[in-house]
Amino acid sequence: MSHYLAEFIGTAILIFLGDGVCANITLNKSKSQNAGPLFCMIGWSLAVGVPALIFGGISGAHFNPALTIAFAITGKFPWTEVPGYVGSQMLGGFIGAVLVWIQYQPHWAASKDIPSDIILSIFCTTPAIRNYIMNFISEFISTFILIFSILGVGIAKTVDGVGTIFVAFIILVIGTGLGGTTGFAINPARDLAPRIAHTLLPIDGKNGSDWSYSWIPVIAPLCGGIAAAEVFSLIF
Repeated sequence: MSHYLAEFIGTAILIFLGDGVCANITLNKSKSQNAGPLFCMIGWSLAVGVPALIFGGISGAHFNPALTIAFAITGKFPWTEVPGYVGSQMLGGFIGAVLVWIQYQPHWAASKDIPSDIILSIFCTTPAIRNYIMNFISEFISTFILIFSILGVGIAKTVDGVGTIFVAFIILVIGTGLGGTTGFAINPARDLAPRIAHTLLPIDGKNGSDWSYSWIPVIAPLCGGIAAAEVFSLIF
């Protein structure tokens, strides 16, 4: 159970810090409002690195169903534990989003003039240009790069300081190089769980959770992760 608890707490921390960065640069009266996308991307990369450093030696620090499934495909992780990991990651993502809502509680009411789609983007991803085919391809490629890189560094077996720093940097370069199209979900638990939280929470000024788009940051990362695992196994 310690593995599942580590995935739950680690994913909750990841989303709390990551979505917290989005809230920090978006909401009115926040001291970092309008800090910019680079601020956000650096924060997100470190939001992944911090819990990975804490829990890497306990659970492998997956925090991402696409990564868990990829490890299972390559034989680095038992399939019997996949449901427990994915469930823990989803629940952790939900709790992390709720914590962001609590952390910035006075700011939601002060941000009613901010468009609802911008408020939504604090919790989950939205496309810059809505084109489902290209949005899917963007998420697929970004996740492929992420999973292939992590498999290459052997993060499943040797999660240490070097591995954690590598993962943080690959998140950063994906964000700066590829994130402008969809906001680079590259993780179903990062997008779907906070989107559910956005739906359920009484957030001032919200107007729907864009469920018509929600399948892309879930299915595309899973497909990209599976493809990366298959290609990695084929090559190595």
